[in-house]
Amino acid sequence: MAYGQKILKLAFTQSLFGLALSLLLFSLLPDIVTADEYDYYSWQSDNFHNGRFYTKQPQCVDIPADLRLCHNVGYKKMRLPNLLDHETMPEVKQQAGSWVPLLAKRCHADTQVFLCSLFAPVCLDRPIYPCRSLCEAVRDSCAPVMETYGFPWPEMLSCDKFPIDNDLCIPMQFAGNHATQPPVSKVCPPCDNELKTDNIMEHYCASDFVLKMKIKEVKKEKGDRKLIAAQKKKKVLKQGVLRKKDLKKLTLYIKNGANCPCSQLENLGSNFLIMGRKVDQQLLLMSIHKWDKKSKELKFAIKYMKSHQCPSYHTVFQ
Repeated sequence: MAYGQKILKLAFTQSLFGLALSLLLFSLLPDIVTADEYDYYSWQSDNFHNGRFYTKQPQCVDIPADLRLCHNVGYKKMRLPNLLDHETMPEVKQQAGSWVPLLAKRCHADTQVFLCSLFAPVCLDRPIYPCRSLCEAVRDSCAPVMETYGFPWPEMLSCDKFPIDNDLCIPMQFAGNHATQPPVSKVCPPCDNELKTDNIMEHYCASDFVLKMKIKEVKKEKGDRKLIAAQKKKKVLKQGVLRKKDLKKLTLYIKNGANCPCSQLENLGSNFLIMGRKVDQQLLLMSIHKWDKKSKELKFAIKYMKSHQCPSYHTVFQ
């Protein structure tokens, strides 16, 4: 059964509105799945975060292709406002965009299910939130990856805000079925990125600074990995928060990365494409690629950087 249909079944079979509403939802189920003629719903959310009532009547809209976080989540329609109080699609896209890189890290099989249940909730007559156990499972697996980039698990996703497991919340999809769960990479997260144009541009927009440079030395320091830049001239592709004195004695860190593999750092003879963020006065490495002159993907990305206008992401995870 498709994920979207699971949620629909969950909603109408155990609804608190009783058997009459359940029968009504059952009779409309095929239409809700397609949802073409049901553009508006009459409910008003009793958002459990703050008891807020939305000013706009909730809509059922297509999940757009450029909402990359949720476009392939398993259902085609979502509600606005969503469950994070975003009332317009541009706002949803802006806020959701900063979470796309986390999916690529495969820290938990249910990461997309959890995030999209909030950013792009399925169209139903009432809000259905993720279960607390789903939040806790994703948090416990993904928070360490986020911390590598200098981001804590955000308060807006605090798991104690979500309902204790029952029939009216979205449970884990892969609980007890480890065979279907994608493998979790043990590679240092900044080192585990494909040299693809889209991937490079996502990290470019999410980074405070981007450089072409050489690395002189790599050390371990208090559980982190410390990258000391060579004194040779560095090419600045995005300066951001970097000052001239930062560039002169540039030191980068991979948080909690002292012992994880990073194949790019096994041979320091080449130039590197370095992307990073400044967090608490430290420069953290977000992504590293060897500078491959033959790579068409890299060439296109570097050319694209000159004219690309990055969205103003909300800084949760980037």
